Amino acid sequence: MKFEDVKTIGALGGGVMGGGIAQVFALAGYNVVIRDINEDAIEASRHALCDGKWGVKRAVERGKVNFDDAVAAMARVSYTTKVEDLANCDIIIEAIPEKLELKQQVFQELDGIVKPEAIFASNTSGFCIQDIAKDVSADRKTKFVGMHFSNPVPTMRMCEVIYTPESTEENVQTVRQLGEAAGKAVSMVKDTPGTYGFLLNRIFGAAAREARAIAEQGIASKEDIDKAMITGRNWPSAFFGGRGGIGKEW
Repeated sequence: MKFEDVKTIGALGGGVMGGGIAQVFALAGYNVVIRDINEDAIEASRHALCDGKWGVKRAVERGKVNFDDAVAAMARVSYTTKVEDLANCDIIIEAIPEKLELKQQVFQELDGIVKPEAIFASNTSGFCIQDIAKDVSADRKTKFVGMHFSNPVPTMRMCEVIYTPESTEENVQTVRQLGEAAGKAVSMVKDTPGTYGFLLNRIFGAAAREARAIAEQGIASKEDIDKAMITGRNWPSAFFGGRGGIGKEW
């Protein structure tokens, strides 16, 4: 799939991540189809895109988006509970819960529904892309990549594009260009079996583990560690407090 041939993007899952992905691509001029599991989820996604904390209404109020552009973008977004409505999308970006077997099952189903030339991308924060693509056809594996955005998608500029040994250069570069078209700074990452996380999460995880060790050894308090990193390294969130704090996965 060539970059210039991509016109319609399917967002699989309309939650915080999927809705944010849909929003940035709609604002970039793409038609977007959001698919979620039921009408309640669809309504929640619709509300988040329009009136949520990171939605287009707030973006207009902050002067980040022109009103007419926001209206046009929302007109390019459609919603569905039917997976068949993704059939003619040029790329599917999956943002469903981080459960490997669920992702494998969903992509296997999509492989038989979505047109053969379409690219599949997972917004997983750390699963090996080759593992997620395990049950799709050999041809689809050449069009399978990771496309990991940072939350909240409308405001964070990061996008990691993760390529596998099977991913063709054309498809990888198409996804890179799509990320850039959505206003993101794209980092290219080689898929690595046996690890969890790509650039962002692996580096943060190493730093978080060291911060916890420093606190446990009594070298510095949690508050002083946070203070040092926020003021000395300009990290916007703390290790131990607030959004982005250390979780049990570290």
